[in-house]
Amino acid sequence: MEIASFQDFWTLVVDVWKNGLFGIPLSNGLIALGIFTLFMLFRNLMTRFVLATIKRAATRTKTDIDDRVVEAITDPIRFIPVVMGVFFATSVLDMSADMTAFFYNLNRSLVAFTLFWILYRAATPMGTVLKNAPRGFLTSAMVEWLVKAAKIAFFLLGAATILELWGIAVGPIIAGLGLFGVAVALGAQDLFKNLIAGLFVIGEKRFFTGDWIQVDGVVEGTVEHIGFRTTMVRRFDKAPVFVPNSKLSDNAVTNFQRMTHRRIKWIIGVEYRTTKEQLRTIRDAIEAAILENDDFAHPPEVPTFVRIDAFSDSSIDILLYCFTRTTNWGEWLAIKEKLALQIKDIVEGAGTGFAFPSRSLYLETLPDAPEPFPLSLQKQADAGDASAPASAPNTPRT
Repeated sequence: MEIASFQDFWTLVVDVWKNGLFGIPLSNGLIALGIFTLFMLFRNLMTRFVLATIKRAATRTKTDIDDRVVEAITDPIRFIPVVMGVFFATSVLDMSADMTAFFYNLNRSLVAFTLFWILYRAATPMGTVLKNAPRGFLTSAMVEWLVKAAKIAFFLLGAATILELWGIAVGPIIAGLGLFGVAVALGAQDLFKNLIAGLFVIGEKRFFTGDWIQVDGVVEGTVEHIGFRTTMVRRFDKAPVFVPNSKLSDNAVTNFQRMTHRRIKWIIGVEYRTTKEQLRTIRDAIEAAILENDDFAHPPEVPTFVRIDAFSDSSIDILLYCFTRTTNWGEWLAIKEKLALQIKDIVEGAGTGFAFPSRSLYLETLPDAPEPFPLSLQKQADAGDASAPASAPNTPRT
């Protein structure tokens, strides 16, 4: 048996050093590792100094859009030294044709990934720019949808680009998913119905985020978020309601947020003993209280009526119909309260009062009174009952 010599061991070491892993010399591998490590150190330096300098410069500008953009793309920019490190590290490696092609595709994929990552992250601050555009151009809900659609598009395009770089044709994959997509569409009709309904709701500008809406039989509250499939409406008891967009598209929606004025409609009932002069006095005083108060909108801007309206069962009714300038609910309640107190003073000052439901009974004839029982006979009957003996316990009375 032949014993291996030191020369054989050294030959093995040299062979490993020259061939290394996957035919790459270890010396080249160490050099590549050193290059990659240098770029990692540069990544930390860039984060500490370069990006910090850019952020300070952005804070000095008048607008905050650049601040948002820099903040959004910070992570993709910090990934650029990683891509550069992989590229320069692999460039010094002496590899076979297959390994060279592999790292070539890897570097291209990393570059494409970084570019689409930057576009994906920049979509959000760009949405802020669109939100600051005139309200008639794009609504907040439209901008949110556009941002989401742009992010999805960048993600899909980035994935398709990377697959194409690796020689994977995307077209046949999409064609192969056609039948599967039809099956999914048939099973997700409600999803697509709500998605299209959401587009109509946003396109028609029926309501915006923050509006107070009412859909009969569905929900009433404040719109908080308009999503792809549902819209979140928070009721006034603070409970969130997630309404499918088809409900908001197919049903009548009352948008109270777009009221120009807020209405007050009262029926004021006064007593039937009120005279014509008192009725005219009450009517004119209430009308003057409204027309002289700037809290109320006046004709011809809005209709205003104070009229003797009807003779009800228990009252003479006065119709009050007017509008306040404010649409704020709290302010409207305060104005109503002041007007109610004024009307009370007016009615009582006119010498009459408010009517309430009542009923009067009129008797034309009374029935004949019963013949009175003689008092003496009543006393004798009482005395007889007192002198009668008590009945035996077990003897029934006759």
